[in-house]
Amino acid sequence: ARPVMRRMTTSYYTLGRSGLRVSRLCLGTMTFGTEWGWGADETTARALFERYVAWGGNFFDTADLYTNGTSELWLGKFVRELRLRDKAVIATKFSYSAAAGDPNAGGNGRKNIVRALEGSLRRLETDYVDLYLLHTWDTLTPAEEVARAFDDLVRSGKVRYVGLSDTPAWYAARLATLCEQRAWAPPITLQLEYSLVERGIEDEFVALGRELGLGLVAWSPLASGLLSGKYRNGGDGRLKLLAASGNPAFTKLTERNIAIVEELERVAAELGRSMAQVALAWVLGRAGVASVIVGATRLAQLEDNLAAAELELPRKLVERLDAASARAPSFPYSFFTPAMQSMQTGGVPVGDRPPSYWRPTLHEAAPARVQ
Repeated sequence: ARPVMRRMTTSYYTLGRSGLRVSRLCLGTMTFGTEWGWGADETTARALFERYVAWGGNFFDTADLYTNGTSELWLGKFVRELRLRDKAVIATKFSYSAAAGDPNAGGNGRKNIVRALEGSLRRLETDYVDLYLLHTWDTLTPAEEVARAFDDLVRSGKVRYVGLSDTPAWYAARLATLCEQRAWAPPITLQLEYSLVERGIEDEFVALGRELGLGLVAWSPLASGLLSGKYRNGGDGRLKLLAASGNPAFTKLTERNIAIVEELERVAAELGRSMAQVALAWVLGRAGVASVIVGATRLAQLEDNLAAAELELPRKLVERLDAASARAPSFPYSFFTPAMQSMQTGGVPVGDRPPSYWRPTLHEAAPARVQ
């Protein structure tokens, strides 16, 4: 194994209401492999992995179907080569099928959850996964079935923690509450798309995460490269290659989003930073966000992204980005504005509860005693 110099330049957050510490930037490995027509070859993927580890990163995201399994194979190989299994926090996911004609080779039923995990363990060459995630809601499987299957896998030792990705808020809330009531292993994270051009999770998921102890992990913080500025002058990339794929994650080239990119470019120029760094720093600064997934196909891209972890945006520039990317609240959230809420209090302003109202938690310092 080749030694890697570990120059720690990152910080770590506990993931949700757990003791699992993860770096603020997570290395997404969906780019490991070229089977999908884009991505990094093995030599480049190894260089990306080693640079991230040298930076101090410990959080790696993959899925059983990423690049037809190559992502997990290479990630497991790189972790083994550098003897990092105890230090690495490996997250992988299940839901999608690779077996045409087999109705049980995908989805979120217990049969597929267990089948998919066994395949991931083989490809990753490990006997456990640190974080196992439901990749996408299948609109069918009851939350009880998923939650109990998760608990069984945690008790078996093959999974350390569990979480959810791309589910409705009500489903995540039901599953988390069932786990709380029945003393099953609880979900500790919600992995969701979040960026300047996709702020839909702010309606419910941020509050849900705070209420139920689910740390948010943001995927596609650069909107598949849109927020890096690569499409400003007709550049090519995934958004153009997959525009007709039917995947909503790749329908980003809209007039609204182009206007956001233009404001982002102005803000980045004022700071003397890249557009990608500013876009990532914006997501890192949002409420409830524990970690942000970054993916790259070139080492220079990763270097640029890692620099975002140390960037603190001035408040006035954040407000400009917020305004440029603002969304009109949809029903029923349009009823939760201060003006509407004042109708319930006879016009008397009601602010937030004072800090002393809440019971101290493990994450809050208790008031000092007066001697």
